[in-house]
Amino acid sequence: MRVSPEDHLTIGEIVRRTGVPASALHFYERKGLIFSERDSGNQRVFSRHMLRRISLIIVAKRLHIPLSDVAEVFATLPADHAPTHADWQRVSRVWKRRLEERRRAIETLEHELTGCIGCGCLSMKACLLLNPDDALRDHGPGPVRLQPGRPPARRRSSAG
Repeated sequence: MRVSPEDHLTIGEIVRRTGVPASALHFYERKGLIFSERDSGNQRVFSRHMLRRISLIIVAKRLHIPLSDVAEVFATLPADHAPTHADWQRVSRVWKRRLEERRRAIETLEHELTGCIGCGCLSMKACLLLNPDDALRDHGPGPVRLQPGRPPARRRSSAG
C-alpha cells in the first residue's frame, strides 16, 4: 500500500501531538493497540486515525483501566482504516458499560468503607469485613467482600 504523506504522521509528529513518548508508542504497537506502516524511506509512519486510539489509551491510563481491557475493545476496531462513526458508537457503548460497573463497585466500596471506618464499632459485631473462623477462605484471597461477585455480608446479631 502506498503511504500518502498527508494521511500519515511520523512518530515525532505523534509524540508532539499526543505527548506520549516514542518508547510508549513502540510498546503500544507491540501490544497491538496501535499500528504503523513504513514509508518509502523505511521510516515508521502512523495513520492519522491512530491519534484517537492513542488519546483513548491516555484516558484509560488516567482511569486506571488495564491495557488488556483497552486491547480487548480495540480488537473490534479496524486496523487498516479509520473506524466509522458506528464503530466508535459500538466501542463507546462497551466502555460505558464497563465504566458504569466500575462506578458501582467504587460506590459500594465507598459505602462499605465509610460505614466500617465511621461506625466506631470496636466489638466488630456488625462489620462487613468480619470473617469469624476464617469462613471466607474458600472464596479466594484478599478482602473478598469488597470485590465484585463477593459473597454476601454476614452480619452478626447484637446478641452474638
